Amino acid sequence: MKLYYSPAACSLSPHIVALEAGIPLELVKVNIPAKKTEAGADFWAINPRGYVPALEISEGNVLTEGPAIVQYLADQKPESGLAPKNGTMERYRLQEALNFVTSELHKSIGALFNPAMKGEWLDNQLALIDRRLGALDKMLAGKAYLMGDHFTVVDAYAYTVLNWTRIKKVDISKHGNVAAYFTRVGERPGVKEAMKAEGLGG
Repeated sequence: MKLYYSPAACSLSPHIVALEAGIPLELVKVNIPAKKTEAGADFWAINPRGYVPALEISEGNVLTEGPAIVQYLADQKPESGLAPKNGTMERYRLQEALNFVTSELHKSIGALFNPAMKGEWLDNQLALIDRRLGALDKMLAGKAYLMGDHFTVVDAYAYTVLNWTRIKKVDISKHGNVAAYFTRVGERPGVKEAMKAEGLGG
């Protein structure tokens, strides 16, 4: 399988999941602005939406959208415990958490990469992010990970998005559960390996 990625982008999440599950992936770096792979292939032809991640499962069979990809990878190695069994309430809770990360955290924090975001617009966005981080802080109360005591695919995704607060210098320290969680997840060997492979340290 091939994972099309861009360093520090949301494709870091399935990269982490694959390492945690012990699934070998061929990494293909993508220049997102140019829509070209490192080898010069047209990325539009691989993912018509033009963004990462994209997982090529077999020739011509490409899965897109991070939450779908991480669940697919987890289901290849159910013994990893990275996702609860399909059809269980626990799986629906995982999907609930994935949807929160993708629609509320990813969307709000990712907006900071828009160079036009300045002044009052930026202030309003930072206030929104603070509210979303407050919600995440409550979700993490009394838990090591979002689903409880066990690391799952949603933690790989949440860590990836929270890493953007570090890049954009957003202070998360007032949200104690979030700050501790970010540090805890960052210490996992699979996370460190993915970060190092993408040139992000770790």
